[in-house]
Amino acid sequence: MRFLISSLLWATLISCTSYPKKKGFTPTSPTADHSANPYFSDQTKDYVYKANIKAFNRSFGGIFIVKKVGANHHRIVFTTELGNKIFDFTFKEDLFEVNHVAKELNRKPLLKILKNDFRVLVTETALMEKSFTGNETILNQARVGKQKHFYFNNKVGLQKIIKVKNEKGKVEFIFSEISDDFAKHIQILHQNLDLDITLKAI
Repeated sequence: MRFLISSLLWATLISCTSYPKKKGFTPTSPTADHSANPYFSDQTKDYVYKANIKAFNRSFGGIFIVKKVGANHHRIVFTTELGNKIFDFTFKEDLFEVNHVAKELNRKPLLKILKNDFRVLVTETALMEKSFTGNETILNQARVGKQKHFYFNNKVGLQKIIKVKNEKGKVEFIFSEISDDFAKHIQILHQNLDLDITLKAI
């Protein structure tokens, strides 16, 4: 009985430990007011990727296009390689608009998840709340909408964003093959859902 109580207390202490502390980061003074994501910030570019979306035992492949239309205004279109639309979303300030979605993906819970994921992907600046350092990485805590996110930055740039709930990572955005504020490879990985998105620049 005493062992069980000790185990429960230990589990409670671990679960209450902050996400940065769990990852070995220590508090530091913020160097900016906002945490930045530069990867879809150039209005003169069309960001084009070959995409694979695995969602609930189904797989969708095609072309994923992000276009910055204006300040805090992006359009995201996902088509088959033949050009048939799978979905077409608009993000403008706090507005999210579904211009088109294929019947197979037209479920409210899934659309909400995609909305949240892609909002993080195209949000260029998020108000920073705290900053941490460790392992030659600056970790910035910020909010996208009402959700807590951590931005991992090193000398190369923004490496990943982690959505955290109850001090546990729930969604991971990984950026790699980075050059001139452009990430050629992006992964969006969900920890507790059968939903993963992989983007490779064309």
